[in-house]
Amino acid sequence: MSERDMAMAMVGRELTQVFPEKATPSADIALEVENLSSPGAVRSVSFSVRKGEVFGLAGLMGAGRTETAEALMGLRRRRGTVRVYGEVLAPNRPESAVAAGLAYLSEDRQGKGILTRAGITENTSLASLARYVRNGFLSNAARRRAAEKYVGEFSVRAANLGANLEFFSGGNQQKMSLAKCLDTEPRVLIFDEPTRGIDIKTKSGIYRFIQALARTGMACILISSEMEEIIGLCHRVLVLYEGEATGILEEAAITEEEIMLHATRLKTSESSRMAAAGEGGQ
Repeated sequence: MSERDMAMAMVGRELTQVFPEKATPSADIALEVENLSSPGAVRSVSFSVRKGEVFGLAGLMGAGRTETAEALMGLRRRRGTVRVYGEVLAPNRPESAVAAGLAYLSEDRQGKGILTRAGITENTSLASLARYVRNGFLSNAARRRAAEKYVGEFSVRAANLGANLEFFSGGNQQKMSLAKCLDTEPRVLIFDEPTRGIDIKTKSGIYRFIQALARTGMACILISSEMEEIIGLCHRVLVLYEGEATGILEEAAITEEEIMLHATRLKTSESSRMAAAGEGGQ
């Protein structure tokens, strides 16, 4: 069998059907980023994400994609202005980012996304414990109900809610990491390499889920090293090179060739060239 035939057999349908139809974004701006900088990682990056849009961050290894996401979440020092539905976000404070409606699915699933030696209930409410406090006490019953809901929605295979995640498959661990993000009730969700290390069938399910979230009006940011994911899922793509933006691609311009030309800085947008010239003059 060829690689294509094997992939088709695992997914159960043609590869062209793996990526669902893209949702239609609203004109409303959910996230606005102006001159975002983080020492040694990101320089003067600006972009906006619309309600119901899947917005891609592309680039080669070391381009600053994950660093941009971490700066937005307050996980690393940053300068610049970040607005979530018009509300200016305080820098360097992850709790403020979560309260404003930002959520981040880390690329390092086991190191930063979940607690492998804890169960489903504990992991689901890691970032949302405040929601389950009743009269000064933590409601474990409410936490269990939430965990059961996500287990059902995501078809997580587990013996019970107390089963440690270290014994889960990569796909089920990723589902629980996603459940943790969704339990904060975000309005903007950042997916950082969401399909790394999982099987093709589970990948297809995550693709459908991202578009389903977009259809509800959630703004989604997708970071991926897999070109086909960026092309198949995103409405617009910001390409980074060594921490700087080289252009934003839209519609028919989102191709492997265009992304690589910008990712290697062989090609930059007019706005990017003007910004670079302005910085040089300073």
